[in-house]
Amino acid sequence: MLQLYIGNKNYSSWSMRPWVAMRQLGIAFEEVMVRFDSFAPNSQFKQTMRALSPTGNVPLLVHDGLAVWDTLAIAEYLAETFPHAGVWPRAVADRARARSLCAEMHSGFTALRSHCPMNIEAHLPEVGAKVWAEQAGVRADVARIVEMWSTQLQTHGGPMLFGAFSMADAFFAPVCMRLHTYDLPVPPAIRAYMDRVRALPAVQEWIHAALAEHDFVPEDEPYRTQR
Repeated sequence: MLQLYIGNKNYSSWSMRPWVAMRQLGIAFEEVMVRFDSFAPNSQFKQTMRALSPTGNVPLLVHDGLAVWDTLAIAEYLAETFPHAGVWPRAVADRARARSLCAEMHSGFTALRSHCPMNIEAHLPEVGAKVWAEQAGVRADVARIVEMWSTQLQTHGGPMLFGAFSMADAFFAPVCMRLHTYDLPVPPAIRAYMDRVRALPAVQEWIHAALAEHDFVPEDEPYRTQR
């Protein structure tokens, strides 16, 4: 049995990606949630994760004693271990494009991540409007997201980026959460894609669990003092 170590569902965007992919694709795993208390070296979270991984971060996949950290590495391990699960699209060109989009997400969009941290439980349209007005980097990040999603949806006709659900949709599921929480302006076709992602059974399961946490981690809540 695979084990997937994750952080709080309400906040942990990186944990959400492999969790949603595995659940939606029917890859069985055991979830191990390690609560965020602090990211200081002596925090319980860091001590727990450093005992398992050199990075001390989530997500972490453990399979037969092998620890696989970093979300892209987990994606590739799942694709190799479960070649018929549909982790990546079937066509070679589509797989290359899907990997490119995921890699771009992995290394980019720092303004959106910084100013609009994932917070599934919250609804912060006022914050979103302020961020949108003041942060050119966020507007640029969203414009690029709209461009990449629009291209793939037009090319493949939906409902997901490459037709059927794949790791690419899982990688952008937390972005859908951010755009929704902060109510950032996007075209109707993009809003419709966000709604379809949010309606996926695996994403709905994650959202419901996030709402049930009733946890408040100040480091993850820059815009509120309580939940």
